[in-house]
Amino acid sequence: MIRTPEALIPYVLAIACVLAGYVWHLGDSVGGLGRTITLGRAEIGGPFHLIDQNGEKRSDRDFRGRYMLVYFGYTHCPDVCPLTLEEMADALDKLGAPKAARIVPVFVTVDPARDTPKVMKAYVASFGKGFVGLSGDAKSVEAAEHAYRVYARRHALPGGDYAMDHSSTMYLMGPDGKFVTTYEEVDGPDKIAENLRARL
Repeated sequence: MIRTPEALIPYVLAIACVLAGYVWHLGDSVGGLGRTITLGRAEIGGPFHLIDQNGEKRSDRDFRGRYMLVYFGYTHCPDVCPLTLEEMADALDKLGAPKAARIVPVFVTVDPARDTPKVMKAYVASFGKGFVGLSGDAKSVEAAEHAYRVYARRHALPGGDYAMDHSSTMYLMGPDGKFVTTYEEVDGPDKIAENLRARL
């Protein structure tokens, strides 16, 4: 039986919906404004060369043997960044010291022009002594953003100031430096801690 093009439309739409659902759930996701863009696990993470809050050069290899819980943001962020970092701190507290010691919470700026190591040091200290704050020159920060598929864009504010639009996702990287999974702010510290505990 030969079907007319019009008769095939429902079948084409059904196939398109199935494919869209598959792509949406494939792999883990990378933060974007309002939602996430799925890229596949193998594409997230990679080498970086930045400066920590003490002015020391740091690379991804410095964290081998421990998990990294990585978040990209900036110190002038009015709400999402401090809330997410506080959530990271709460989740690690809920794990307890022995297990939490296996995880390094890492905050990477998307605003290197303002977030110098000195600024980062004062900022990350408010979330816990274990936090590492990473900054660097614009090119190095951009390379880290690219490796983690992070969206970040500057936009002007009235009066000559500016803010940074950026994705808001926490990345869990394994002791081998490879991507494990992501967490979102809506997950909450209890759920994040439970998931981390199961992996340690």
